[in-house]
Amino acid sequence: MDQKQKVTAALEHRSGPVPLDIGSNPVTGIHVEPLARLREYFGLEKRPVKLIDPFQMLGEVDAELQDVLGLDTEGIYGYNALFGFPLNNWKEWVTPWGQEILVPGLFNTSKDEEGNVYLYPQGDMSVPPSGKMPASGFYFDGIVRQEPIIEENLNPEDNLEEFTLLDAAEIEHIKQKAAELRTSKRFIYGSLTGDTGLGDIARVPGMMLKHPKGIRDEAEWYMSTLIRQDYLHEVFEKETDIALKNLQTIKNIAGDVINAVFICGTDFGTQTNQFLSLDQFRRLYLPYYQKVNNWIHANTNWKTFKHSCGAIEPLLPGIIEAGFDIINPVQISAEGMDPALLKERYGDQITFSGGGSNTQTTLPFGTPEEVRAETLKLLEVFSKDGGYLFNPGHNIQSMVPTENLVSMIKAVKEFNGEHL
Repeated sequence: MDQKQKVTAALEHRSGPVPLDIGSNPVTGIHVEPLARLREYFGLEKRPVKLIDPFQMLGEVDAELQDVLGLDTEGIYGYNALFGFPLNNWKEWVTPWGQEILVPGLFNTSKDEEGNVYLYPQGDMSVPPSGKMPASGFYFDGIVRQEPIIEENLNPEDNLEEFTLLDAAEIEHIKQKAAELRTSKRFIYGSLTGDTGLGDIARVPGMMLKHPKGIRDEAEWYMSTLIRQDYLHEVFEKETDIALKNLQTIKNIAGDVINAVFICGTDFGTQTNQFLSLDQFRRLYLPYYQKVNNWIHANTNWKTFKHSCGAIEPLLPGIIEAGFDIINPVQISAEGMDPALLKERYGDQITFSGGGSNTQTTLPFGTPEEVRAETLKLLEVFSKDGGYLFNPGHNIQSMVPTENLVSMIKAVKEFNGEHL
């Protein structure tokens, strides 16, 4: 059984070894800081890691590390970063914590007197910055550049500016990546277009736009899910139409290479509750998710991947109804997200991705022994009758001890009867 077959078996809810996923898409990745340490731990060549997601500061898990860790998945990322510049023409950059990494050529920054670092949309330093990394931080925060809202002048087209048909450079990028991965034995995720996001709060501020218009403040957007639903319906309808055209293009180029697609990272949960009710989810989001998932399932062999942090157990019936095959990150630290309960209620209806370690407590702050014990316990629960893909539960964050990461990965191998 090769890696792709292992993942396929899990998705078909067949018992067997649990697939290991680190770095295949924007929510199963690893921050550049622990990534460099992980490479060093395994004796790989010491060189700057590539920054493939400047917003979350995720590094590229390259072929060397994929092989060492025995990963079962890998991915094709989009041509552009969330800040609107292409992921190419690499150059060296030293992070505020002193790490030398490789960044895209248009990753242009400035620093103020307090040490805060600013990043610019499309690399254009003649316009206001759209990202800020605090002096003591490890990530960029989106800068809200909300123009005054005049209710009668709101135009849904303003919230659609960043959603366009794939251009020639993006299409060529997908062709090249598909050619590189055509013979891969790993399960391939495609994270190639943001227009299936439908309210993904990371995209709302329009960090890729030089002068964003429309509703660009996160708080204003969340309020709009209640008070401006007609506006959002118009945005989502047109966004979905664009998405389906782009998905058709991706299918034509790489349909036989891709095995699953990252649909959206729209978060519906907080630590203790939900941003909306199940009824609201069904009214506002369900029709568009169903349209995308139905098209994919009718026209491709791809599986569809939905990310939502937080306490989303009450929304899982709607997410399943929408046609998603995989739900991530399974935030076991959130209220109501008990692994045994989730597996019992929904384990035969959807595949869980994540939940393999408590990323808020055990993984960053526990001992290696505690990490191993927790990982093995969670594997026992989630892996029953298949339907489980292992990753910690969202991206591996900065400053997580290397010993804990290795302990977690070794626990997965141990559970599967394998060795690292």
